[in-house]
Amino acid sequence: MSDLPPVARLLAEAPPRTHGRVVLDYDARLMRRKRLVCADGRSFLVDLPEVTNLDAWWGFELEDGACIAITPADEALVEVTGDLPRLAWHIGNRHTPCQIEAGRLLIRHDHVIEAMLRQLGATLRPVTGPFTPEGGAYGHGRTMGHDHDHSHSHSHSHDHAHHHHHHG
Repeated sequence: MSDLPPVARLLAEAPPRTHGRVVLDYDARLMRRKRLVCADGRSFLVDLPEVTNLDAWWGFELEDGACIAITPADEALVEVTGDLPRLAWHIGNRHTPCQIEAGRLLIRHDHVIEAMLRQLGATLRPVTGPFTPEGGAYGHGRTMGHDHDHSHSHSHSHDHAHHHHHHG
């Protein structure tokens, strides 16, 4: 299939007509420049002026006026239930992206966070669905989680004494 024209601009709302869709997981919805492939196999180039969280946008308008929707992909997640305000506080204190719903929290698999939540009395259950966590402070941006590499013992604390991440 041939390529579509490049992106002209991001769209905040759905236009009257949609010409395709891209299905992107949470990580892929944070981008600056990338070739994306529509569900029907056609591709197009995204070249944004800066790294952008696409969760805040409906989709793309291409240079020819065609509109492509952004659809969150299904992902393997962990459903967290229990004392939600307390559990949400601990998840947030570790800068872990979290989707907050009325009766549950959703996080991505992280054995360190899951162990902590179990110690706090949470019930955890694997689920599959789109991951659309809360934005960062002031309702936009992204929280940047700590990397819990599975190959090291997780002995450092999260008391903010380490300075390798920034809150901006």
